[in-house]
Amino acid sequence: MLGWLDRFRKKEQREKTDEKGAKPLTDLEQLCGDDKETYQALINTMFLDPRKIGASMKEAVDNAKRFEKADDSLSAKTWYEIAGGLAIYEGNVKKAVEFYSICEKLSPDKKYLILKNPEKAVAKAQEYYQKHLKP
Repeated sequence: MLGWLDRFRKKEQREKTDEKGAKPLTDLEQLCGDDKETYQALINTMFLDPRKIGASMKEAVDNAKRFEKADDSLSAKTWYEIAGGLAIYEGNVKKAVEFYSICEKLSPDKKYLILKNPEKAVAKAQEYYQKHLKP
């Protein structure tokens, strides 16, 4: 029974606010500072720990192309998003732009803010990875 109650206590601790009533900033928010556009671009595209993704960028692209040929645009877009997130992790701005541009073509109703200033977003992501993902 105690273990069950501990779950609620841990949740309460995570939801604690500072003395001003605001939630503490995440590491990514702190890193981006006042640059809300870059934060929004990254929060929807980067992986916090891409080492846990079970595929390489090449595998993700191969899967995306396979689904594209099969006329399954939703699955293709998902795999291109994975490839784009891995490109961000690798610091490859050109590939990130390529993959997220394809995502926009496959799903025109969704816009990817990373395409507005990809160099800046990838640079911030690299700062995050250097700080938090030690080999």
